[in-house]
Amino acid sequence: MYIGADYYPEHWPSDRWELDAEMMKEAGFNIVRVAEFAWVNIEPQEGQFEFDWLDEALAVLGRYDISVILSTPTAVMPAWVARKYPETLAMQADGTRIVWGVRKNNCFTSGAYRLLSERITRAMAEHFRDTPNVVGWQTDNEFGNPVCYCDTCRSDFQDWLRAKYRSLDDLNRAWGTHFWGHLYGTWGEIPIPVDPVTHNPSACLDWQRYHSWLNVRFQRDQVRILREVCPDHFVTHNFMGLFQELDYYDLAEDLDHVCWDNYPVWAKPEIPYKASIAADLMRGLKKQNFWIMEQTAGPGGWGAYGRNARPGEMRKIAFQQVAHGADGMVWFRWRTCTAGREQYWHGLLGHDGKGGRRYSEAAQTAGDLHRLSPVLEGTTVKASVAIIYDYDSLWAVRIQPGYAGNNYQEAAQRLHRALFRAGVNVDIVQSTDDLSPYRVVLAPDLYVLPDAVARALSRYVEAGGILFVDSRTGVKDETNLCHTRTLPGLLSDVLGITIEEYESLGHDWGRGEEYRYQVVGGEEFAGDYTAILTAEWVQARGAESLAGYQEWHLAPYAALTRNRFGKGWGYFLGTVIEEEGFYDLLIADILSRAGIAVPVAPPAGVEASIRANDDRELLFLINHTEELQTVQVPAGKVELLSGVETGETLTLDRYGVAVIRM
Repeated sequence: MYIGADYYPEHWPSDRWELDAEMMKEAGFNIVRVAEFAWVNIEPQEGQFEFDWLDEALAVLGRYDISVILSTPTAVMPAWVARKYPETLAMQADGTRIVWGVRKNNCFTSGAYRLLSERITRAMAEHFRDTPNVVGWQTDNEFGNPVCYCDTCRSDFQDWLRAKYRSLDDLNRAWGTHFWGHLYGTWGEIPIPVDPVTHNPSACLDWQRYHSWLNVRFQRDQVRILREVCPDHFVTHNFMGLFQELDYYDLAEDLDHVCWDNYPVWAKPEIPYKASIAADLMRGLKKQNFWIMEQTAGPGGWGAYGRNARPGEMRKIAFQQVAHGADGMVWFRWRTCTAGREQYWHGLLGHDGKGGRRYSEAAQTAGDLHRLSPVLEGTTVKASVAIIYDYDSLWAVRIQPGYAGNNYQEAAQRLHRALFRAGVNVDIVQSTDDLSPYRVVLAPDLYVLPDAVARALSRYVEAGGILFVDSRTGVKDETNLCHTRTLPGLLSDVLGITIEEYESLGHDWGRGEEYRYQVVGGEEFAGDYTAILTAEWVQARGAESLAGYQEWHLAPYAALTRNRFGKGWGYFLGTVIEEEGFYDLLIADILSRAGIAVPVAPPAGVEASIRANDDRELLFLINHTEELQTVQVPAGKVELLSGVETGETLTLDRYGVAVIRM
């Protein structure tokens, strides 16, 4: 297992590098990432490359058996690029160029910037391809911004649309431009839809897809060079978890594996549900294990710093990611910088360069992970439950949410939190993936539902799968036009329902108050619940009504239904329930029908996850609370961190972790 830190030798005198490498070695580190912001250090003037300083730094690290991930440094252009080629700076929506001096300043359609990017990438690749301790490359840094509105981007967007739709007639149909008389007569008439609240929703969705594609294309240009020149090195990128602006499935396609940047420590301590679902998404992008390229190492912040990680918290954060499939762990950063905007983004070492508590905890974690490495090798998370995570639906909901308060990511997280509490592993998948390996598929807020996907979901249920969908399922087609069918369209037979009417319970347009309806469940869902945000008036057409509304006008309609279809089951929830306990009951009912048993029932605040291969199974238990937690576990097994045989229960200290070989 690779374990280390993000390192910036250019920030420190060269006579400090030896001590840094020695301290890394003592901490059990064996890798660093370097150079993602060092373009000007490598190419101080156009076409003049200076590698001596980086050669020296890598040689020092090599003497201590520390491997290196080099970055293509195109996330920050040198000042000379902005001066000589002002068109490389992105244009804002108001028509002004970004002022050089932060990072991520570039326009991705600028021919000059693309050529300069390819040149620095090739120069670095050719220089370092035979450097013995270089093992891989990170493309750029945290792709996603900025969005550029320049004339070149507009022309390129029009070319992208021409390639996609072939004819203006097809584009006009796909975008529904008959509305408001917005028919286009030439490709050059198509603007950039700068306001997703008021512009054509179909145009806005295509613009979002185009922006994502631009980033993919820019990365692909670099990957092509790296593969050609350095075929023995891996190529990766540092993703940002639940970042919404790019289709991460597409961005991951050209890479050997995914890395991501995990910063769960901000306000008061809480259960890091988001880090859990983000890890599952990162593993799902390529259906393989991932790395952490930036991990919380101390208080974060630019102008002001946040909360410090408490004793044991950094270790359990690292173990949470390993439990979800991380095979590499890199802390950000090695030493807290004394200059620039990130002076308060703290590293393992403080400004003074001394190794304190956080350094010691990282060293302890590195030792733990190195000891586990032989049994972790070749294992990954095995899941019988999948959540469909669909970027088209995410973007379409942002553009035109339907009901006030509709949030795609929150819809996914509600279900993921319930599975977390149940101790169930989850895979994140695309809507077009093969779903047959899963007993349960949850498809929250599947707002954009192409016919091919709807038919595949129907076949999945008919063959014995269990499908859960919820409000606003199947509203739009792939062009972001509303389907002309009674909801839920092609899923009506699977779910045994029809929905002719619906309403928002959240206030919008600055008018009225939020509504709340009372929901009463029967049998497995006995209890009183609160419907918020939306209510779809669900008519059961063969489905069982598992919960209904109390309000007189909704008495004929269901809130939650379950339907037998073929060999499987289709569940539909037509509202958002305020009480999280409702989702626990829902997941319990679904798991029971799917015949999915969990190895442990974790107490509140304890996370359980399993990594396995054909000959071994490892149960991770992570206490995210600051209280002792007792967990019922299989007896007679070995807890690998302590070497102690398990009894019927195991006690976890605050922020404690355990790994049991099952």
